Amino acid sequence: MELFETLKKVTLDSYRIRHLVAIFSLVYVVLKISKLIVKRNEWIRALETFPGPPKHWLFGHVREFKEDGTDMYKVVKWGESYPLAFQMWFGPFVSFLNIHHPDYVKTILASTEPKDDLLYRFLIPWIGDGLLVSEGLKWFRHRRLLTPGFHYDVLKPYVKLMADSAKTMLDKWETHSKFDESFELFEHVSLMTLDSIMKCAFSSNTNCQTVQGGESGTNSYIKAVYELSDLVNVRFRIFPYHSEWIFQLSPHGYKYRKACNVAHSHTEEIIRKRKEALKDEKELGRIQAKRNLDFLDILLCARDEDQQGLSDEAIRAEVDTFMFEGHDTTASGISWTLYSLACNPEHQQICRDEVISALEGRETMEWEDLSKIPYTTMCIKESLRLYPPVPGMSRKITKPITFFDGRTVPEGCLVGTSIFGIHRNATVWENPNAFDPLRFLPENSAKRSPHAFVPFSAGPRNCIGQNFAMNEMKVVVAQTLKRYQLTEDPMKKPKMIPRLVLRSLNGIHLKIKPVNLEP
Repeated sequence: MELFETLKKVTLDSYRIRHLVAIFSLVYVVLKISKLIVKRNEWIRALETFPGPPKHWLFGHVREFKEDGTDMYKVVKWGESYPLAFQMWFGPFVSFLNIHHPDYVKTILASTEPKDDLLYRFLIPWIGDGLLVSEGLKWFRHRRLLTPGFHYDVLKPYVKLMADSAKTMLDKWETHSKFDESFELFEHVSLMTLDSIMKCAFSSNTNCQTVQGGESGTNSYIKAVYELSDLVNVRFRIFPYHSEWIFQLSPHGYKYRKACNVAHSHTEEIIRKRKEALKDEKELGRIQAKRNLDFLDILLCARDEDQQGLSDEAIRAEVDTFMFEGHDTTASGISWTLYSLACNPEHQQICRDEVISALEGRETMEWEDLSKIPYTTMCIKESLRLYPPVPGMSRKITKPITFFDGRTVPEGCLVGTSIFGIHRNATVWENPNAFDPLRFLPENSAKRSPHAFVPFSAGPRNCIGQNFAMNEMKVVVAQTLKRYQLTEDPMKKPKMIPRLVLRSLNGIHLKIKPVNLEP
């Protein structure tokens, strides 16, 4: 009997504890929702001068985006009805002011306002607190320490390495050139740009384009980057996943951690090998006497005015950031440029003639050739306008900002810059959906706002690697046109989809055939 009474008392106590926990949990959830509702009402009032398209009370505008290849055009269409800027809601509580006009963009990009703490927060477990997401004094210090890594003298020897990586890819394409069938090129280009950045930034020959799986699993690294990019997008679109613990407990959270481990293993191995090689060399001058400097040398040897370098955590964050930004965005830019030229054979031929003249019988590009292909460069820029590798970005405002028309956004507002929307804004660009490289003739560019074309952002937080990216795009596009005639596949038109970079739902398919250089 005594044992029975004890068990009964324990059971009752356990029930009361569970009951109290349930009550406290319910109270917490109610308070949390109440706080979010108050915040929502504050944002509705704050953004009332920026009307936007009709929204669902619960889903906001999320259900307007079908992920069927039409979403990018929908934002442009909304921009026609709401000039300059409009509000967008993702779920019931997250609002953005979407801006799509150069005069609005100038106000935001001229500032050093930090990236938003929502979408970019989801990137931190992957790429750490590097240049892309850091802010304040930390961002300023890292930017200053990393800038020497993109100096003219450092970039110059990279051109030969880029040309070698491009040649490897084009050699592989010979098989496809023998058949009148299209093939998907984005994956090929991704491997090539990864091969290139491993050679240029980390002096590492992975052979990832020719060896199945590559050294250190570089193909698995590419797959991890694709998966991480998709999962960040999934997390942003599913409101409950904004909660850290819900996402971590979900199947998507498990996949995200697994892919992060693959990406981190890849970068940690790169850093480990270089530290081992540099253990007796601490000065850049002594390293440079032996070989060309690369990004990792500068990262490991960087010192500020107090002779303080970067921590191990900071080094990995910058390597992870540059590994992603340096290969995935460039792969997107190259792939869409080749597609643009395939769709516009008359411009493709002008570029080819220009490249053949510049190369003077050589197969690969050299540093001096980069300035000899102005028409090809204009075509690359026009493709970056139509298909910006990073279609949008966002900042969180730390103080009230007033735009040129007198409208103001308060502190804490999330402001999204639609690069795709700016580049296709009919009030800025005549016939904006047409491919017309002559828009970038110097005299035509001079008539436009410098913020009408911002594929690499602008202002103090612009892309630190934009010269690296443009050089690689010129090299790859030029060498491709020298060897192959590009034709689109009308049965497999790409369906644009915004991930962290601009991709296609069904890939980017082209047909190629060898260029006949016989007179």
